[in-house]
Formats: sequence, structure tokens, C-alpha cells
Amino acid sequence: MPLPDSLLELISRGESEALEFKRGIGERSAAAKAICGMLNGTRGGTVIFGVRDDGSIVGIDIGHETHNRLNGELSKLDPSVTLDLETVTFEDGRSLIVIRVPGNTGLYRYDGRAYQRFGASTQVMPESSYQTALLERHHAMTRWENQTAGFVSISDLDFDEILTTINAAIHAGRLADPGTREPTALLNGLNLLKDGQLLNAALVLFGKQHVLEQFYPQCRLRMARFRGLDKSEFIDNRQVVGHIGVLLAQAQSFWASHIEIAGRIDPDRIERIDIPAYPLEALREALANAVCHRDYAEAGGAIDLAIYDDRLEITSTGPLRFGLTVADLQREHQSKLWNPIIANTLYKRGVIESWGRGTLKMIQVSRDAGYHPPEFLDARLDFTVRFLAEGYTAPTRVSHDLTELQREILRTLERIGPNSSVAIAMNLSHVVDQRQVLRNLQALREFGLVSLAGEKRWAKWSLVI
Repeated sequence: MPLPDSLLELISRGESEALEFKRGIGERSAAAKAICGMLNGTRGGTVIFGVRDDGSIVGIDIGHETHNRLNGELSKLDPSVTLDLETVTFEDGRSLIVIRVPGNTGLYRYDGRAYQRFGASTQVMPESSYQTALLERHHAMTRWENQTAGFVSISDLDFDEILTTINAAIHAGRLADPGTREPTALLNGLNLLKDGQLLNAALVLFGKQHVLEQFYPQCRLRMARFRGLDKSEFIDNRQVVGHIGVLLAQAQSFWASHIEIAGRIDPDRIERIDIPAYPLEALREALANAVCHRDYAEAGGAIDLAIYDDRLEITSTGPLRFGLTVADLQREHQSKLWNPIIANTLYKRGVIESWGRGTLKMIQVSRDAGYHPPEFLDARLDFTVRFLAEGYTAPTRVSHDLTELQREILRTLERIGPNSSVAIAMNLSHVVDQRQVLRNLQALREFGLVSLAGEKRWAKWSLVI
């Protein structure tokens, strides 16, 4: 019989991650390894016996033991799997054996070892990769957020926060009005109850502070403003335990207190235009992603907000999952949620906008507003989004601590360029005596941060960079 056109077209594509050729049944062990790699991938694939590596069709002679030998090799796959085997026989009696392999069905080993596909080759999967993949596939069935919390009750939840979420979801058009504000009905509607018991996700989203402090210490936000460029000295250091709504509000309040605000004067406006050192919309998106995608199963975990003189970092417990890389985050990518129940509630409330676009939104809004795009850092135990301060950043400390007035003088010089002490005083955000400005300029000169050129009324102060 002639080969079907669909099979001829498939063979013409050549070997790839999803297609493997084997000359004869003697290569059945290598074929089984390729099948194991395809089973462990998301695409699956096809293995064809009777085709050379270059795609030329030669066929094989099928004897009495051919299928028995092949099936014996495939029986070494663990767990056992039923594959679609098709035999296509030519008029001269030669045949092709076509094995179609499903993808994304589980995690498999062949003869005690796991394999993976890279292009047209098959490689042993590192044990660390296998254990990570095993955790991720097991996670889908036994997620921490989906486990019941039998030791708490609905009275341990913040009902006002539940109402805020429901009303915001209705306003955003992402939830039909349930026609009731009874807590049990609302929680059922958000899939936060199982057999009448609260899920862990419900506590993360709505738990009262004293309950979370006792049973869920991982619902913690650590915030710090460091002096300088490392963690050797604090300017401000706070911690709070609370549900996601509390953590979002506290983080935004903290960075509002510590982010540098530069100002410029637009000749067409009376008001000064304030320009924060970081893109606030991108910061909010990074924070929302952190509370949504982090690993809550680690009792010692937290979200960290760290502000330095030159950067701001948001770090959450747990690395990137499901094979995602930092490079993937900077292009269109499939969203696989570590906490889909929590993510769905936050989506309905409008805290996150769409699946798989959080990092792209951070990049886009940063660029649109004229800021550096954020950096993404994936470590073994955590994930960090780093924002670099825009423009000149006044130091908090040199040989001595700088006062806030001294730092504002530096920022003003960066904005208006070399100028007189009179012009510097006029461009500060509040009225300061010119003599006080001059004294502080002289102190900054001693610190090596500014220089003076010219004399008397022609004297101009400049930044030393």
C-alpha cells in the first residue's frame, strides 16, 4: 500500500524535538529513550521505525518477534503507558512502525532514568530537573492553597475585605452580582470553601491579623530602606503580617515614604511636576505578581521590599516554575499559575489584569514613562524584580550622614545644572534661607559632592559626578 500523504509530509519535515527516525528495530532502546523524553515534554511527538536519520524511507522486515521485542522495551517505561502503534506495510512487504506519543501526561523514566528532548536529540534529565518537574506536577493536584484549614472558621476572616473584593469585582465587570452578601455564599462563589471548610487561599486573601500571626507567619511583608548600596545599615525597617490587601497597602505606603521625588518646572503650568525615581505603576504590578505567584507553602517565607540609594527590589519566596526562564518573562509566554485560586480572586478584584502579561506590563509601562525596564533575577529559593533609580540619585551617606536638605540640594543641582546659590534656593521644594543653603553647599563641597567655579555673583555650584 502507498504511504498516506500525511505520513509522507511528516517525514519530509526531518527530525526534531517532536519527531525521531530509527533505521531498524535494533535501535529500540534509543527509541524508548526518545519516547520517554517526548512523554516528559509538553508537545509529545512521533517515533518512526524504517526511516534513516536523513529522512530516506527504507522500511523494515517485521517478523514474529518484532512487536514482542519492541513492547518489551517499552515496558521499561515507568509508569506504564499505552502508546498508539501503527504498522504501515508496503507492497514489497517492508513496513514502517509509527509510534505516536502524547505529551504533558505525566513524568516518566525509562529503565530507571528520566530523559528529555533538546531539538532532535535525547538527553538524560538531571535529577534536580526531574525532582523540580515532579514537584510541579504533584503541585497541580495537591496545591497548598487548595488544602483545607480545619482549625479556623469564617469568623477568622476580614468580612470588610471580602465585601471590598466582591464590590470591586462587580464594578470591574468580572463578577455578576451574587444577590447576597452572606459570607458563606460569597466564599463559595470564589471557590474558597471545600466541604464547608475554608481553604488556605481564603486565609491568605482575607485572614485577620492575629490568626495569620499564629498560623500563617508566611503572610509576611518585610520592608527596609537601607543607607547606601548594601544591607549594612538601616534607615527604616518594618515588618507586617496580614492578608494580601493589607500587604499591598503597607508596601505602597512604605515606598511612598522613601522613594525620591524629583521636580521640574513646566513653563505652561504653575504647579511643579513631581517625578518619582521609579515607575509607580510598574512597582504595583511587580508587587501584585509577588503576592499572586509566590510559594506560600514555606512557613518561613515572605515578600521583601528593599530600597537602596540606587535601586528598589521586590523579592518573593519561590523560584520561577514550569520551566519558565528570565528570558521568557521578556516576551509573550504561557501563564501557568502556582496559585490559581488566589490569582483568580485577585484578577476578579482587578489587582492583576491578565494572565502571563505581568512582566511585560512592567517593562512596557517603565519604557513608556521613560524609565529603565526592570531586571528579573531567578534564584534557587526566590525571585526578585529589580528597578534601577532613574537619573541622579543623591547619596544618603558619604563620610557623614547627609541631611534631607543636603540631598535635595544635590537633586536640584542635577535638575537645573550648574547655578548660583540663589537659583538653587529658589528651586527647592520649600522656602529655605539662602545663607542656610550656602552653608550646606560648603559642607557638600567638603564631602566632595559639589564644586564651585567663579567668584562672587558669577560663582556657580556644580555636581561632582
